[in-house]
Amino acid sequence: MPDDNATLPGTDLGTDTGLLEAAAREAGRIALGYFDGSVKQWTKGDNSPVSEADLAVDRFLRTRLSGERPDYGWLSEESADTSERLARASVFVVDPIDGTRAFLRGADEWTISLAVVTEGRPTAAAVYCPRRDEMFLAAKGRGAWLGGTRLSTADRAGLGGARLAGPRKVTGHQAARSAGIEAAPVVPSLAYRIALVSAGRLDGAASTSGPSDWDLAGADLLVHEAGGRLSQLSGDPVLYNRDHPVHPPIAASGAPLHGALLSLLKTTLSDRSTADA
Repeated sequence: MPDDNATLPGTDLGTDTGLLEAAAREAGRIALGYFDGSVKQWTKGDNSPVSEADLAVDRFLRTRLSGERPDYGWLSEESADTSERLARASVFVVDPIDGTRAFLRGADEWTISLAVVTEGRPTAAAVYCPRRDEMFLAAKGRGAWLGGTRLSTADRAGLGGARLAGPRKVTGHQAARSAGIEAAPVVPSLAYRIALVSAGRLDGAASTSGPSDWDLAGADLLVHEAGGRLSQLSGDPVLYNRDHPVHPPIAASGAPLHGALLSLLKTTLSDRSTADA
């Protein structure tokens, strides 16, 4: 648990969290300039959508963040990856628009997800939902916050009645129904899904395959600084800025629920359930 005396990370650009917050707000304004309009879009090699809005936000963020911290490396969903980042002690990890499908269909639940990762773990985070003007912030050792409210994960210890967001093949699985899970509506942005766990609005969240650094890093810090856990099925934390920035299934929840949630996720996967993020 973080220090109970920790205070809201400041918006001073001298802090990494303050820099991420300011950049995320401006990135949100850029993205909203394309929202509800005629946006050019196409499909990437992994069959996921991308739009001119994603690329515009990515360009802005790289200019802004790297301009302020030129010694930091760069890893973004919408930038070509290079091994150069592996030599940097700290790296910006960026998803310009997490939940592009939701963005393109005019829904609210997409985010700008930003993190600083230092020696494999996130140390600063901003996850911003522009349509709801919700700014989730965290700094290592200083808590997780939404506005002026310090966040805390739910303290539920059992699966019965727990609100879980994740692929329907998990939340609708017989094992989940038997355990009394309450399936929450699908949250398209994985970063937002996990941020809602940090705020206690969801008891748990899961992703069954293929989450990348940019999906997880910022939200990972939010959950841990709110007193919860995010881990692989083994219970090990996720390490970032590695050669291959893609991860196996993960679960996030309050600490008392985490073991039971991991067991449920293992059961659904052993039943050959396949993935949606």
